[in-house]
Amino acid sequence: MTDVPVKDPVKYGELVILGYNGSLPSGDRGRRKSRFALYRRAKANGVKPSAVHILNTPQDSKAVHSRGQHSISFTLSRNQTVVVEYCHDNNTDMFQIGRSTESPIDFVVTDTSGGGKEGEDPSIAPSTISRFACRVVCERNPPYTARIYAAGFDSSKNIFLGEKATKWKNPDGHMDGLTTNGVLVMHPEGFPEDPKQGLWREISVCGDVYALRETRSGPSRGKLAEGESSALRDGSLVDLCGATLLWRTGEGLMRAPTLRHLEALRQELNASRPQCPVGLSTLAFPSLPRSHSLEERQPWVYLTCGHVHGRHDWGQRSEGVEDPGEGDGSTARRECPLCRSVGPYVPLWLGCEPAVYVDAGAPTHGFVPCGHVCSERTARYWAETPLPHGTHAFRPICPFCSTALSSPGWTRLIFQGPID
Repeated sequence: MTDVPVKDPVKYGELVILGYNGSLPSGDRGRRKSRFALYRRAKANGVKPSAVHILNTPQDSKAVHSRGQHSISFTLSRNQTVVVEYCHDNNTDMFQIGRSTESPIDFVVTDTSGGGKEGEDPSIAPSTISRFACRVVCERNPPYTARIYAAGFDSSKNIFLGEKATKWKNPDGHMDGLTTNGVLVMHPEGFPEDPKQGLWREISVCGDVYALRETRSGPSRGKLAEGESSALRDGSLVDLCGATLLWRTGEGLMRAPTLRHLEALRQELNASRPQCPVGLSTLAFPSLPRSHSLEERQPWVYLTCGHVHGRHDWGQRSEGVEDPGEGDGSTARRECPLCRSVGPYVPLWLGCEPAVYVDAGAPTHGFVPCGHVCSERTARYWAETPLPHGTHAFRPICPFCSTALSSPGWTRLIFQGPID
């Protein structure tokens, strides 16, 4: 953002979209990228609730909106609207996330399709991510708590909950509501050292925490999750119904592996000169920025057993049913020459989005069925973390490409060392 001061600003944290392995397929550009760093702004831009107006005529509404304040409108009926005005808050910074490219959005997020390719034609599959999906409000002073709220303010500084939206009046009198497809959050315990998944919850427009609705956009809200907070923790997941974001705190990122760590692990693995047991050639993982297109010495794996080979044509099964999604027949069933187990045979790719790693362990495990490689603890964590899918289902995905994982979702890789 242009208003980041030059001298070392405080970094609140980063939001990383799962499934992109380091950058968007078409490259990161401006506010459209795979990760977004939140820094303390030069000048606070947060807002907090102030006056509440109950309006009975369109004229009243005009009078309130012409004041140029941020506001949230709750339409109760054709002739009654509650408008909550918001005033400037010197103690917080606000960051807005959504599909819209209008100026109030700081981080533009579009739907992630499984397999990490951006939807080619948005008209075929309409987006389920809201234009103004959510906002993150960070305290400008330590401990720099970041809280998430459903919905973002539009270009006219308004959040509008129409007649059909799910909304209610709380016992203390304040109005609240949910967005159409909802903003779901999961806070893990003990991330990243000893992470345990938390429960998925829904966040309201005013930042309260509720149990999930029966279906994603159901008409009635879940039960209030008393004592639970919308404050993001290191490792919290935010699901916008079409993309899932991972929150890493500034502190958490300082302890997380960096691209340089991952590059060193890649070089160490290549230095051990793993061999293809069939072609007896030396295998090598391509350098990280290039790890999107297949290379000659790329390692391949039999997912059923984990034996790593180079690319070869041995052991093709005539009854192999190719997955129509993969053009090169890589998912045809193949027989492993070492142990005769039969299953998919796929290229291995190093996971190069450091934020999703829970440790800096060696790249010993691959996700099934996509073949992305990372540390054992990272593979186990994501394979055991179900993410929202569709209207009421949950499933684990590969954090590097968002492919739905099989069960089990990972395999231990067995490299053959040099014979000499």
